[in-house]
Amino acid sequence: MKLKKMQIVCLALLAILAVLLFVSFQTPGQIADPENYACRAYSTVFSLLPPVIAISLALITKEVYSSLFVGIVTGALLYANGNLELTINTLLFNEEGGMVSKLSSSGNVGILIFLVILGIMVALMNKVGGSAAFGAWASQHIHSRVGAQLATMVLGVLIFVDDYFNCLTVGSVMRPVTDRHQVSRAKLAYLIDATAAPVCIIAPISSWAAAVTSSVPEDSGINGFTMFLRTIPYNYYAILTLVMIIYITVTKTDFGPMRIHEKNALNGDLFTTEARPYGGLDDEIVSPRGKVIDLVFPVAVLIFCCVIGMIYTGGFFDGEDFVTAFANSDASMGLVLGSSCTLLITFLFYMLRNVMTFKDFTDCIPEGFKAMVAPILILTMAWTLSGMTGLLGAKFFVADLVSGSASGLQGLFPAIIFIVAAGLAFSTGTSWGTFGILIPIVCNVFPSGEMLAISISSCLAGSVCGDHCSPISDTTIMASAGAHSDHVNHVSTQLPYALTAAAVSMVCYILTGFLGQLSGSLPVALICLPLAIILMIVTLTGIRIKTNKDQS
Repeated sequence: MKLKKMQIVCLALLAILAVLLFVSFQTPGQIADPENYACRAYSTVFSLLPPVIAISLALITKEVYSSLFVGIVTGALLYANGNLELTINTLLFNEEGGMVSKLSSSGNVGILIFLVILGIMVALMNKVGGSAAFGAWASQHIHSRVGAQLATMVLGVLIFVDDYFNCLTVGSVMRPVTDRHQVSRAKLAYLIDATAAPVCIIAPISSWAAAVTSSVPEDSGINGFTMFLRTIPYNYYAILTLVMIIYITVTKTDFGPMRIHEKNALNGDLFTTEARPYGGLDDEIVSPRGKVIDLVFPVAVLIFCCVIGMIYTGGFFDGEDFVTAFANSDASMGLVLGSSCTLLITFLFYMLRNVMTFKDFTDCIPEGFKAMVAPILILTMAWTLSGMTGLLGAKFFVADLVSGSASGLQGLFPAIIFIVAAGLAFSTGTSWGTFGILIPIVCNVFPSGEMLAISISSCLAGSVCGDHCSPISDTTIMASAGAHSDHVNHVSTQLPYALTAAAVSMVCYILTGFLGQLSGSLPVALICLPLAIILMIVTLTGIRIKTNKDQS
């Protein structure tokens, strides 16, 4: 099996080289004049090749690291027009997309520090027995697999401030509970991922709301935050994803690869595959003196401190109101400040409770770091791959396609922008970058009116959908980390669920687009949102009937 995977990788590399030869190599003298340097693949269909190769290889070989690296090298080669020296410099040192520049970005480093601190927090809570105590308490109050999954969803909805924070916090809190009720790690990862970005994108007080608000052009005359509020009832993908979670949980409906994972979990195998990316961290010996408060208190402090940290960076303590401060916040800096304060408070709390020594605390620091090595490596390469697509002008290629087709298809424009946003977010692994590119285009097509809100909402929904499906998305990566699930397992089991919600959403955007043109002042959401929910339930019911029929 391993030999077959290696053969696939080798064939992929040969295909890449063939394409690069077709595009043509660097001509002499161009590198010597960097100001006039031109990448032959810039803003062409070849600019999408690196993420397509990386994602395809990841899904075929089930190997994330090598697949991402091949995609990065492909992007660097394309940018360098085949010149080996420039390829190496681009891959490592390019100021806009190289790996070193990505790791020197204060925002990216902040996210990595936040990851490490949360890893340490989880190690601390496990060490004192807080996670085990919560699991024991939950087992007395949550009596079924359905209850465990619904509790995971509710916690994910409650932690709406930031998707990074959501993924790791929900995972660390609910993992012992879902394990006890034999919920597969792949299903837990899906529940975490489906209540991260989809919840944040419809929460007015979140880092995502701030990103959307700042993406609306200042010269458009549109209030960004008001527009964000208007998009919420039209964000079909986010809303229908939550409807799907409730439906499949309550009716015990699973389909695609997830069905196999859940069936195996009922027989005692939570992973299905041999991959155990987090080793024996779940089996670590913990203190028997732990209590529920040892988990609840740190999590509550973490939420409070992270919110304070974010509004602090947005100028709340300098006179700005709460909403404006949140809209102007620096999520990376705020999360680092909040998590750092939480780490100190948690240590002091455990010392006062006499459940931890200073040596225990210092021992947890490297343990927490080691637990986050896998997501840190994947995030680093995902950021670099995104940098390569940026250097190749992929966003401009996609933007030209959208703006060129917009004028004659205004009724279909919400559906078109949904598909394009999903494809771009899937290829680049970033929602924020996607709607940052497409929202100004939407504002030019529809300067005002209901169609503007519908189209911006379809852009946001498509961005979240592509981000939700993409194996190189940071949110997807951290959902795997939070669930201690193999990353490729998470992606392959989540795709059928996400694509089902995406298909229903696209149909709804076609209907909404034409109604938006005809309705005048009628609030289209009052008609279309209930229809979307009904269509989602009917679709899932059909899938359930077919799945049960196939099983029998």
